[in-house]
Amino acid sequence: MASVLLVEDDHFVRAALIRHLTDASHSVRSVGTALEALREISQLHFDVVILDLGLPDLDGGKALKMLRGIADVPVIIATARDDEAGIIRLLNDGADDYLTKPFSAEHLTARIAAVLRRSGGSGRGSGRGPAVAPMPEVISVGGISVDPTRRAASLDGVELDLTRREFDLLAYLAERPGRVVSRKDLLAQVWNQPYGADKTVDVHLSWLRRKLGESAARPRYLHTYRGVGVKLEPPQ
Repeated sequence: MASVLLVEDDHFVRAALIRHLTDASHSVRSVGTALEALREISQLHFDVVILDLGLPDLDGGKALKMLRGIADVPVIIATARDDEAGIIRLLNDGADDYLTKPFSAEHLTARIAAVLRRSGGSGRGSGRGPAVAPMPEVISVGGISVDPTRRAASLDGVELDLTRREFDLLAYLAERPGRVVSRKDLLAQVWNQPYGADKTVDVHLSWLRRKLGESAARPRYLHTYRGVGVKLEPPQ
């Protein structure tokens, strides 16, 4: 069974796919807009996302790029477009597979199974990706403890409620205490994107700071060096 996020604004298509995927023993959540999808993905774990390109609030291609900024979960594009250049662009932008509408529910189920096999049987958002390699020991930086195996982190003994990407970011920095890490390196290693907007890193750093009880103006653990990068170190 897989945890599936279905992003489809057509209510009839949505209902039919939910019914079929549920009958196939998958756990399904569904939304009708790109912004709803991004919110769900930032807060919950999914093994695979089915993303329709014809969304009412944002072009699916742009939504895919934004999604890739916050998660590595496998994405299957559902599109009525069949031009080769467009499909290649979507695959280069991070899609794992695509289906051209109309398609059968059985075809979709088969594609989901194939994507999950390629991703090792679970979504890359579960932590399988190359961003943070599992380590056998807990990492400690001052009052911060990071357990890569359990994918859990705490501050002064209190467990932190982190999203997948926030955990990956904290773990990557905790492995390099006292070292200034560039935003380019963070994009490449944590987001698995060799190119991208620094804004992605800044937003997640801001979220992580709040959960560590600090701010950019009054840092304790996370120190930003303008034009250089960010460093994690224990309070002085």
